[in-house]
Amino acid sequence: MQSGSWQGTRNPKVALMPLIQGMLPSLKRAQRRIAEAVLDDPEQFVSHSISELAADYGVSAGSIVIFCKSLGLRGFPALKIAIARELSEPVLLSGESTPQHPGFPTILEEVFERHVESLRQTFKLNTTDSFETAVKFLLKAKRIVLFSIGLSYPIAYSLYGRLRFIGLPAFIEFDAHLQLASAAEIKRGDVAIAVSVAGSTRETVECLRLAKDRGATTICITNSIGSPLGQAADIPLYAAPSAVKYFQAPLASRVSQLVLADVLLVLIGQRRRRQVLAHIRGAEEYLLKHRLPLPLARNASSKKTRS
Repeated sequence: MQSGSWQGTRNPKVALMPLIQGMLPSLKRAQRRIAEAVLDDPEQFVSHSISELAADYGVSAGSIVIFCKSLGLRGFPALKIAIARELSEPVLLSGESTPQHPGFPTILEEVFERHVESLRQTFKLNTTDSFETAVKFLLKAKRIVLFSIGLSYPIAYSLYGRLRFIGLPAFIEFDAHLQLASAAEIKRGDVAIAVSVAGSTRETVECLRLAKDRGATTICITNSIGSPLGQAADIPLYAAPSAVKYFQAPLASRVSQLVLADVLLVLIGQRRRRQVLAHIRGAEEYLLKHRLPLPLARNASSKKTRS
């Protein structure tokens, strides 16, 4: 299984910049300073020697080497090569900042571009092996228990509802204390899924750790690489962190989390096509009875059109 650590050889399919951005919240001071230097101006970073960078950013050469290894790279030369490769890729979005008081069309375009870019980075952060492994355990799980609180809870609840809709034994509690009680009841053969943007929410991390101790396979969806939640997960799935905050939390981060959930659902649907379709049809038979009928005027106009 994939762990929450990136020590060892880095998977070349995982993009470096979003990986560093995702690790940022969990890095210590010196490592964070190096990461910020890479993200702020990668072209400038690769043009300097390790001794020059150490002097410029007030860190030791050893700290830079440790930072490289934390990314799964062999050393500083490998980091420079990896950055140079990403810089040579075609630029799909300019990422230029909007004016101080942008008009509606500019805001509209900016919001859409940020979401598109977040999804592209999320795609680069995850491997097919992670999804394949997650789906394998979800399909044979006796129970699938989800944990999340706060603004991440709607993502977890949406995944829970859709898993139930296609016939999988999913469960979720709203109250944090009841979630902890659910984690204490988990058994071997169950799967626990936790969702959190920061990956450091105490209640969610505690639930996933407890579920792991109880023998469950643990999966997380988080925007923070190397976070306590990522480390507690057997299979971490990473949504790209968003630098743009519209309200309290980046909306693009929520969208990318939903897409990760969608990928799991699509893969499950492909593996169990007949069973999934049977469950959906069975549920729709009853759900359609609860839909309101079309307004009479609309029905009348449609009849006229036909005649």
